[in-house]
Amino acid sequence: MRYDVVTIFPEYLEPLKLSLLGKAREKGLVDLHLHDLREYTFDRHRTVDDTPYGGGAGMVMKPEPWGLALDEVLAASPLKATTEGDAEGTEPAADTPADTRPLLIVPSPAGAVFDQAMAYELAEEKHIVFAPARYEGIDERVLDWAQESFRVMPVSLGDYVLYGGEVAVMAMIEAITRLIPGAMGNPASLEEESHTGGLLEYPVYTKPAVWREREVPEVLLSGNHGAIARWRRDRQIERTLERRPDLLEAYPVEQWDKKDRRFLAERGVHFANPAKAAQKKAKKNPAPQADSAAQAAQPDTAQSNTVQSNTVQTQPES
Repeated sequence: MRYDVVTIFPEYLEPLKLSLLGKAREKGLVDLHLHDLREYTFDRHRTVDDTPYGGGAGMVMKPEPWGLALDEVLAASPLKATTEGDAEGTEPAADTPADTRPLLIVPSPAGAVFDQAMAYELAEEKHIVFAPARYEGIDERVLDWAQESFRVMPVSLGDYVLYGGEVAVMAMIEAITRLIPGAMGNPASLEEESHTGGLLEYPVYTKPAVWREREVPEVLLSGNHGAIARWRRDRQIERTLERRPDLLEAYPVEQWDKKDRRFLAERGVHFANPAKAAQKKAKKNPAPQADSAAQAAQPDTAQSNTVQSNTVQTQPES
């Protein structure tokens, strides 16, 4: 994986050379290149911004420094991306098979929200270029022009605004790199962490067994691997229910086993099985054959205390 980051603060990204990410670089798993946007200016003040057309507060990043920087990044891309229309002055087809253009990620609060699923997808890329903006953003013409040679993807860390995009770039690079095969010391740790399986991670403990009068849960000291696995699964469900019920609602219903369902039912969460509910209704209230089609199209009001196949309902404890 090759990363290129174009920024006015290359020193901001120095921490990317540390820890496991630094080791991934040493192993040759990732290749990180930082580019100072001010190196692509020609005035003595190395100006990268100007006032916005149409007026308004703030400054806008000028297009030409970005154009020159991205030209250089493209020329060094391991994908050797080319646009067939460059010589003839025509635009390349955006839907060509096996699009080999590098991916250009522009951190922006107006972009798609970054999550673990996106991180897994991006870990399959060969070359990602990051364009963290400052001020009010980059002249929109840069993004329009870049689509000729890059796959442009605005991405947001969440519904908030930062001073600039460098922090977002660091977060994304770390999240992506750790998913690249060989980048983690113990790959098995990826299988049980939060968001990988749709639930939050279970709590973890280490030595000593008693710390400030607080004991490690007894089951973790038992050596009973089956009981430990069940305890951890229950804690995942419990933690997700308490902290991120939205994740629980999105979790595939067919993946809950009987013990999961029992554990959730004890906490007031129940699932409806539409097929079984329909069968029970048909046996209890057989409808005339002529009216069966019409009745099948009507909602089942008798199931008001249950939820559909991919949602959960929490009932208050009495």
